[in-house]
Amino acid sequence: MDKLTVRDFDASRKKIFLRVDFNVPLEDGKVTDDSRIRAAIPTIAHLLRQNAIIILASHLGRPNGKVVDSLRLRPVAERLSGLIRVPVRVTGDALGIGTVDAIARLKPGQMLMLENLRFHAAEEANDAEFAKQLASYAEVYVNDAFGTAHRAHASTVGVAKLLPPYAGLLMEREISMLSSLLEAPERPFFAVVGGAKVSGKIKVLEQLMERVDGFIVGGGMANTFLAANGFGVGKSLLERDRIEDAKRILAAAEARGVEFLLPSDVVVAKEVTRGAEHKVVPAQKIPNSWSAVDIGPATIAQFDEALAPARTVLWNGPLGVFEVPTFGDGTRAMARSLAARAAEGVTVVVGGGDSVAAVEQLGLAEKMTHISTGGGASLEFLEGRELPGIAVLPDRPEPQRKVARSRAARSRSGAEDHGTDNDEGAAAAAKGAA
Repeated sequence: MDKLTVRDFDASRKKIFLRVDFNVPLEDGKVTDDSRIRAAIPTIAHLLRQNAIIILASHLGRPNGKVVDSLRLRPVAERLSGLIRVPVRVTGDALGIGTVDAIARLKPGQMLMLENLRFHAAEEANDAEFAKQLASYAEVYVNDAFGTAHRAHASTVGVAKLLPPYAGLLMEREISMLSSLLEAPERPFFAVVGGAKVSGKIKVLEQLMERVDGFIVGGGMANTFLAANGFGVGKSLLERDRIEDAKRILAAAEARGVEFLLPSDVVVAKEVTRGAEHKVVPAQKIPNSWSAVDIGPATIAQFDEALAPARTVLWNGPLGVFEVPTFGDGTRAMARSLAARAAEGVTVVVGGGDSVAAVEQLGLAEKMTHISTGGGASLEFLEGRELPGIAVLPDRPEPQRKVARSRAARSRSGAEDHGTDNDEGAAAAAKGAA
């Protein structure tokens, strides 16, 4: 999958509608995790360096088509401004004469941010008139919001049909890294899959079954597989209606010779709360009145040993109730293990909110090969689905693909100055362009 990107047009003095995914957590009016903001900086810096005029567009939270003051984008703009050291103003609304006037006053090398797109129900409805009004602000459309690529909304699909569309550098990297897992991973290839429920991961497991050499499964979803093997799981989270699916997946793995590792021991707790009584037991002997909340020490060692020969690892989902620190040992151990392997040259791709959060909290994000910014989008991509926000972007003409792949490879290694993932370098570039 090879899309036209911001490298393929001259952005000089052009107005660019840049769809970003700044749906970040806020607390007391401050951004608590700016990883998605930082991920968009290379594209912003690239456009500013070309003296483009940037109209940033994003959603935040789920306001359901209504104005919600706590979901305004001002804190996000302030954080972005601090990172790139360029002023970023926010409009009072995504539409209206005030917004039109503010955009008209922008000069080359400047930018502003439209207020939360989802304050308008027309955004999620992919309303044609709403898309037309957004498109009227710019000359070129760039989508760098991989996290929203699975949604056919006005700003991800509608505008892209009205302006010349291109992928941003983050979008390009997400497509490249995830495509490599499906098309040509270096082997052995292992998928570490966790999270609360197996129902949300069934299609991913099925899609990867033909590609991986082994699965490592933890988190709440492991309980359904333990039940499928005939073991009791006490009060643990269990999707009884998915036990047959789990049996089918286990049978398919056995038939294909794909290793399928489940916990051999687990941490169980009386209550799934901070400070609750807990202990380690064999995974086959979870007490009736207890809940499995994390993988145990023997499983941590077992999983680490299994990954020793891996050359490619995909990790999606925590291996325990990570939001309770006491029950996050397994997830943190996996993060450290994979960071060490990435440092040795293993390709490690991490996706999923809690697994990414663990990597970020431990300061290991930069050690991984790639941290995906898309939760649901990453899963749907790995399921083999067509994502509307990607499908609407034009493919690169065949003669240009070899050159583009070479450029992208140099960019990933840091050889190209316009595609850096280094925040400080990108910020300096943005400041110098402004």
